[in-house]
Amino acid sequence: MTVVAIPAYEPDHRLVDLADAIRERDPELGIVVADDGSGVASAPVFASLEAAGITVLSHGANRGKGAALHTLFRYVRTAHPGEAVVTADADGQHAPDDIVRIARETEQADDAIVLGVRDFGGRDVPLRSRFGNAVSARLFALAIGERIVDTQTGLRGLPPRALPWATRLPGDRFEYEAIMLLNARRAGFRLAQSPIATVYIEENRSSHFRPLRDSLRVMAPLAGFLASSLMAAAIDALLLWLLVTTTGWLQGSIVAARLVSATINFAVNRHWVFGRDRERKPLRVELARYAALALAVLAANVALMTMLDALGVGLVAAKVCTEAALWAAGFAVQRAWVFTHARSSRRAPAKPYVLA
Repeated sequence: MTVVAIPAYEPDHRLVDLADAIRERDPELGIVVADDGSGVASAPVFASLEAAGITVLSHGANRGKGAALHTLFRYVRTAHPGEAVVTADADGQHAPDDIVRIARETEQADDAIVLGVRDFGGRDVPLRSRFGNAVSARLFALAIGERIVDTQTGLRGLPPRALPWATRLPGDRFEYEAIMLLNARRAGFRLAQSPIATVYIEENRSSHFRPLRDSLRVMAPLAGFLASSLMAAAIDALLLWLLVTTTGWLQGSIVAARLVSATINFAVNRHWVFGRDRERKPLRVELARYAALALAVLAANVALMTMLDALGVGLVAAKVCTEAALWAAGFAVQRAWVFTHARSSRRAPAKPYVLA
C-alpha cells in the first residue's frame, strides 16, 4: 500500500476535499497528514480528517515543511515498512488524478524518485513562479548536470529504499526539497520526471513559500559555493598577477597562487558551504579528497591557461574562461565526493504525537 504523505500548515477545506478525492480514485492508497503547528482555525480541518480515519501527526509549533516531511517519512517507515511514499501539497495545487498516477509510477520504479513536473509556459502561471523556476532550473542543471523541469514541485514519489536516506537529509524548511534533488543521484537514485497538470488557485496566494527568504534557503548550497569560489578566484587572480609580474614564470605562478587559494577555499567549504547540518568525515579524509580534486583542477587549469596563452588570449580573459569552465565540475565533485555525509547514526528526533 503506497502512502500519500501531506505536510500541512494552516490548511483549509481543500485538504479534506483532496483526501476524499484521493480515496475515491484509489481506496487502496494510505493517507497520512502532518500538522506543522497550525493554529486553532485549522482544528476543524484536522478533526474532519481524523473522523474519516486518516492519521494526523502533530508538531506542537511550526517547524517548517522539511521538518514535517521528516516526520512523515519516519512514521511511514515505522507504521508501513516496505511501502512507497508520495508527497503532496495540502493547498489543492496537485490534481488527485496526478497524485494517484505518480503513486503507480513510483511502485514501478524502485531506483527512482518520481517528480511530478509542471509546465511553466502557460499564461496563467504567476510571474514569480515562472521566474523562480527558470532561475533554479538553470542553477540545478549546473550543479547536477541534469535539467529538472520543475525544481520546486512538492509532488514526489519515493520508493521504500529511499526513505532511510531521505530521513537523514538536513533541512527543516523549503530548502529540504532542494537538498533532496541535489543529493539524489549520488545516493543512487535517478530523477524521473512525469508531467502533471499546472494548477494555480488565486495565483498561488495560499502558498506559505516566502519568495525572498525561502528562495535564499533553497539556493543556499549553490549561492554559498559560488561566493566561496568567487572569493578563492579573486585571491587566486591577485596572487597570479603579482607573481607573474614579479617572476615572469606563468606555470610556477599558477601553482603557487592555486595552493594559497585552494587552502582558503577548502576551509570555507568544509566549515560553511557543505559543513552545516552535516556529519563530517575525518579531516584527513576530506583533505585528501580535496587535494586530489585540487590537483586535477590545477592540471586542467595549467593546461587551459597555457593553451589560451599560446593562442594570444590575454591573461585576464584566459583566467575568466578557465575558471568558468571548471566551476560547475568543482561543485559537483565536492558535493558528491569530497564533503559527503559520514555514515553514522544520527540521534532520532522526538517521536511525533499521533492524533489518530
